Amino acid sequence: MFVSETLAIGSAACIAASSMFVNELNGRVPLMRLTRWQLTSAFLFTAIAATMTGGWNTLGPWQIWALIGSSIAGIVVASTTYFAAIYTAGPRVTALLFSLASPFALLFGYVALGETISGRQGVGVALILTGILIAIGVRRRRPAPMIPLADQKPIEAPAPQSPPISLLGTALGVVTAFGQAFGSLLARPAMASGVEPFAAMDIRSGFAVLVFWALLFIPAIRREGGRFRLGDLGLAATAAFFGTTLGMSLLMAALAGGNVGIVSTLSSMTPIVILPMVWLRSRKMPRPHAWVGAALAIAGTALISH
Repeated sequence: MFVSETLAIGSAACIAASSMFVNELNGRVPLMRLTRWQLTSAFLFTAIAATMTGGWNTLGPWQIWALIGSSIAGIVVASTTYFAAIYTAGPRVTALLFSLASPFALLFGYVALGETISGRQGVGVALILTGILIAIGVRRRRPAPMIPLADQKPIEAPAPQSPPISLLGTALGVVTAFGQAFGSLLARPAMASGVEPFAAMDIRSGFAVLVFWALLFIPAIRREGGRFRLGDLGLAATAAFFGTTLGMSLLMAALAGGNVGIVSTLSSMTPIVILPMVWLRSRKMPRPHAWVGAALAIAGTALISH
């Protein structure tokens, strides 16, 4: 398997682990506070790592500006719309729309960088996207209740219709995918020039930290509720270590030598990679369609990487 593809899959695994830790904080820490904690922790972690590896010496003025642009699109905008999409459309629809980052990245890579993929790799990308859609896009259906008639013969009630998907939530999810893909595109030239991944991620997270802490000047955000617990801060820092520090740094490293579209496709496999983690955590085996999606994604990865 090629190095960039391996790094992209590693990024997906780290982000999946981070999601498991974040889920433990659901309902306990307001989202904007959680974002500040995670980005600040990631900034400190990556600053230490970049100092230890000498990564600051690989940065020049134009690379810094490119990475700041990547932060605006991929972290500041995409993170905000991602949380808003979850609130508006729900996590399942948001995850489904987030997978659009891959075709967006393929298009951007072709138009802006002239990147192309082979027919075999194209089939692999299609299999991965199909696997993701199957794994997270199938609704769980409850059996229809039985209603007794006057003669005591039960009949099946019509299945309740799902509420319509919010157009605003859909738009926010698409913006999230667009921002993530555009952020990867902006980071690609800087990474290809030899910027050290931890230093690159520190610039990206550092700029986002400034933005999200500045948002505290907005009264509604400053008044967010929730009691402070040291354990919650520790859990958020752990999530940041796996997700933003390791996961996004691996993504930056993958972009240094990989095709933007293929790297984005492989790094979007988080819904697939997280399946065994959910199984271990909940002791409940994921539904069959999730494993079918995982199998398709693995087959697609094999086509891309060999």
